[in-house]
Amino acid sequence: MNIKRCDWCGDDELYQQYHDNEWGVPCYDDATLFEFLLLEGAQAGLSWITILRKRENYRAAFDQFNPEKIARYTPAKIEKLLTNPGIVRNRLKVESSVRNAKAFLNILERESSFSDYIWQFVEGKPIQNRWKTMKQVPAFTAESDRMSKQLKKDGFNFVGSTICYAYMQSMGMVNDHLTSCYRHKECAVAART
Repeated sequence: MNIKRCDWCGDDELYQQYHDNEWGVPCYDDATLFEFLLLEGAQAGLSWITILRKRENYRAAFDQFNPEKIARYTPAKIEKLLTNPGIVRNRLKVESSVRNAKAFLNILERESSFSDYIWQFVEGKPIQNRWKTMKQVPAFTAESDRMSKQLKKDGFNFVGSTICYAYMQSMGMVNDHLTSCYRHKECAVAART
């Protein structure tokens, strides 16, 4: 059977699994939202498949994305991470993970739910887009602009509007599956449940 997917995942099996099972599915779990916030920041300037291929390495290197542990990383721990070939060895991105873990914990202390905090930018429910071609899909929106501005104000970095929009797509805050993709309707249904 020939399944019609969004063009961006191509023939790569890992990309297809991610597309079919995760991308665009509304996520309200604080731990997963934090993981993807760090992964999207690591992706800046790189292809997403690069990060997907390193995802398990990131989980191992960053204590299963435990924000309490990451927030306490010392300069020595950062130096050790920068020698790990399984992750993107960019000092600014690694240091950003520590900074973002601290900001995440501050949000949890203030708001009690990161999910509620992050979903406020789409008024708590996914935006249902109906794109027919990849050319129609924006790189950023007014919502991602607002998210980026607030995240920066709250101490996060590597959270520009384009990164925020990619984050919104991956976490199902927007349904950007093309209308020809079999997942478009499934993600729209998931958003209503």
